[in-house]
Amino acid sequence: MEITKETVIGDVLDFNAEAAAPFFFEMGMHCLGCPSARGESIEQACAVHGVDADELVAKLNEAVNK
Repeated sequence: MEITKETVIGDVLDFNAEAAAPFFFEMGMHCLGCPSARGESIEQACAVHGVDADELVAKLNEAVNK
């Protein structure tokens, strides 16, 4: 899966939640099952949580595609 800043968080979790969830928890996103988390893009979530989206995307791509 190719993850970008526009990728919806729910899609990443559906693809490989075990690998991706720790990165979302680390940024303070603890309710991964709520509608907002499942429907917003990585870029939107990063803006709300004050996280660098490019850095998170790089980490997620490496983790979920192992």
